[in-house]
Amino acid sequence: MTLDLVIQQLVNGLIVGSFYALIALGYSMVFGVIKLLNFAHGDIYMSGAFVGLIVFSFVGVWVGNGWLGVVCALLVSMLAVGLLGVVIERFAYRPMRNAPRLSILITALGASMVLNGSALALTGGRHFAFNTDLGFAGLDVSAVHITYTQIALVAASILLMAGMQAFVSRTMYGKAMRAVSIDMGASRLMGIDVDRVIALTFFMGSALAAGGGVMAGAYYGSVHFFMGFIMGLKAFTAAVIGGIGSVPGAMLGGLLLGLLEAYGSSLPFVGSEWRDVFVFGALILFLVFKPTGLLGRSVVERV
Repeated sequence: MTLDLVIQQLVNGLIVGSFYALIALGYSMVFGVIKLLNFAHGDIYMSGAFVGLIVFSFVGVWVGNGWLGVVCALLVSMLAVGLLGVVIERFAYRPMRNAPRLSILITALGASMVLNGSALALTGGRHFAFNTDLGFAGLDVSAVHITYTQIALVAASILLMAGMQAFVSRTMYGKAMRAVSIDMGASRLMGIDVDRVIALTFFMGSALAAGGGVMAGAYYGSVHFFMGFIMGLKAFTAAVIGGIGSVPGAMLGGLLLGLLEAYGSSLPFVGSEWRDVFVFGALILFLVFKPTGLLGRSVVERV
């Protein structure tokens, strides 16, 4: 493996890993607060990509297909899909909050199918081009060309993740989230509006996934109804590797998974078709040998 290949795969891994990390944050936040594996989260990511494409198509008429259009699409998509996450929590998950774990898990799968089936019906299963004019200008490191677009996408992802970590650790609502995750009943007795805190958790997790969807659509140049399935599974893997329920763990797990996928697929006698083998092989290994993940903690349920 040459130095140029190492640098190139580092860039590729960080970009893909940042997308995984943004989605994994939603998994970890929801699981940390209400112990729910929200399997509709990958389809939230897909919904964000489509909302971003629609906004980008309209805004582009006035501001062009450059960075301003992408930023407008990103902000509107995060707001709209964040509200979609709140609606899903209100009508799909809240009535099932005290139901057996299997029932709420089936509800999450049902919500995923509704989102995916709706996107299929509305788009006819077609791929839609996300055409931007971001260009290919950038920096040359050795023989590797790193575009300003790649740098901006990674920087934006890190900024969103850092902002989320600061919100959870430094604000009153962040403290309320941590309190609800420890003991929901005691939090109610202390005057915390648990329903509002859970809705805010879904809003923020969904908004981050939508942001990842818009950035992935702009980077890869296309969106389609099935794009959330494999990304959702890989983001779940990233959350498990980092320690599901841990916000820093989700960030670390996403970036590590992106690097593992990039470097693993570039090994001698191994092609890109093996990248999913490395990803889900890592999931199995962590579930067997370290199910709490890198930064997760063991949780003892009280009965």
